[in-house]
Amino acid sequence: MLFIHNDVAHELLTMKDCIEVQDRAFRDEALGTATQKPRSDIYAPCDLTEGYYRGGTVEGYANGYFAVRIKSDIITWPRTADGGLNEDKHCIEPGTYCGLVLLYATATGEPLAMINDGVIQHMRVGASAALGARYLAREDARTVGILGSGGMARTYLDGFCSVRDIESARVFSPTQANRERFASEMSDRLGIPVEPVNSPEESVRGADIVATCTSSMSPTLKPEWLSKGQHVTILGPSEVDDTVLAVCDVRIAQATEGGLEAAGIERGIGHSAVSWVAGTEEERRRLPPPKKRAGGTGSAFTLPDFADMVTGRAEGRTSPDQITFYRNLGNQGLQFASVGGLLYEMAMAAGSARALPTEWFLQDIRD
Repeated sequence: MLFIHNDVAHELLTMKDCIEVQDRAFRDEALGTATQKPRSDIYAPCDLTEGYYRGGTVEGYANGYFAVRIKSDIITWPRTADGGLNEDKHCIEPGTYCGLVLLYATATGEPLAMINDGVIQHMRVGASAALGARYLAREDARTVGILGSGGMARTYLDGFCSVRDIESARVFSPTQANRERFASEMSDRLGIPVEPVNSPEESVRGADIVATCTSSMSPTLKPEWLSKGQHVTILGPSEVDDTVLAVCDVRIAQATEGGLEAAGIERGIGHSAVSWVAGTEEERRRLPPPKKRAGGTGSAFTLPDFADMVTGRAEGRTSPDQITFYRNLGNQGLQFASVGGLLYEMAMAAGSARALPTEWFLQDIRD
């Protein structure tokens, strides 16, 4: 049994490897040889009067590995300058977080690894955004416009550069220092000019690939900013609305989430797709109201998905003038199983993870 720290994941994982292993897992799901359960969250009252506890899990099987990702967060919804809502999170105190991936071998049931989820989380999301660009962006896409300057925006741009010959990028985020820092760091890392700009429209207009990578719970894109030939993708479920989808000629969801109607389930709370909520009526007032998602009600997304596209049940881009859209949400269980399995193999080969006695995690009491 290994404990794999973020430092090890940072040293070993590459974006190109993460893209390839997820491409295989997504295709295997389309064939029925990989599977997952959608993300689900439990909300419960916490000590913070303006926040709520959220515990979340996703599960998946791919390529001989079963993974469970567990998150423990205190969630708040601070107001933005324009009156909208962002979603913020922490564990214990701001700036600290707790997420773990538990990895098992399906051949024997052996527990293989416990993995910090920080690096693997960013890498798997950036790689899946890159998969959308691999199949839907124009082959001659050379420029990127990004809204947001956090860790996910960094892996998104890294991913796009891994599947297209990107020559330049523009970035906007509300805090000038943050977008300037992002531009400087990513220019050095990727060897391309990354320009900080003063408005979201300036970042988006004319870019071949457009990505919104924010914590916003309100739309960040406007349809009039988009133009022929662009490829658009998102990070959060609320970053686009139906007005943006209406101008997109091709619309593909990474995964669809259906069959989840049941008593006690709430949809669309914050960034949660499916939630079970506890608390008094007064405590529940801390939660933002459920929202309709673009393209469907709640998380029951109505677009064709990646499996439809790669099996020919739905068309991808067929013309360089089309605007394509990729909803980079879902498939989390597949991502953690595939990338987690890859990281485990790398850590075993490198001998760079901390070994824990497997017997600590076994017992002689049958459950």
